[in-house]
Amino acid sequence: MTVAIVLVSHSAAMAQGLAELAGQMAPDVTLIPAGGLPDGGLGSSLDDVTAALRKAAAAASDVVVLADLGSSVLTVESALELEEDLTASAVLAPGPFVEGAVAAAVAAHGGSDVDGVVAAVRDAGGTFARAAGVVPDTDDAAAEAGVGPVQADAADGGADSVTTTATLRNPLGLHARPAALVSRKVAELGASVLVDGVDASSVLQLMALGATQGRELTITVSGPDAAGAARILAEMIGSGFGEV
Repeated sequence: MTVAIVLVSHSAAMAQGLAELAGQMAPDVTLIPAGGLPDGGLGSSLDDVTAALRKAAAAASDVVVLADLGSSVLTVESALELEEDLTASAVLAPGPFVEGAVAAAVAAHGGSDVDGVVAAVRDAGGTFARAAGVVPDTDDAAAEAGVGPVQADAADGGADSVTTTATLRNPLGLHARPAALVSRKVAELGASVLVDGVDASSVLQLMALGATQGRELTITVSGPDAAGAARILAEMIGSGFGEV
């Protein structure tokens, strides 16, 4: 991985918990928490933040930093000013702390460079506006062997665009882990994908659907081998992500 992520919070528990959460969705990304004061109190320690930045810089060629509140931002900025060798490799990303960390981790796991990771953080703020998906009618089809109910591909605007459906089977619905798996697969396939009308490359937009068990999701794929990519994603969703 070329991008490591540092999470700076006033609370050690918050920084560590967020690193654990984001790490579940992006296991190959280096996520380093830096939170709280040495005495266990709330605040941000310049020495701890500097140490976290150095650890991240040793693990990856670029470092993206997220901070929760104003004084944490000031601490990060001070660390970067005092440690000039870190300035070239580390950048403080503006955006929401929790949603931004999740988006950054998934983007980094998908191979985004530092600019792409920073953009993911910046865009995360508006993602949880309620996503409204319209599911079109499709023809019924037999499920693939060993896979949940997946409807056959149907033409949607040309040979390079197809639509299929899959029923969400896992009890907790499209929560963080399966949303991240779908998002990462979309990045791997290199296709343009909508799931119920939202960008499937964004784990936050997928989570914002609030899709629960039993919901039929519509998958629309555009680009080369759209039919193959649609079938892969439908099978993934229909399989229950190993949770059933």
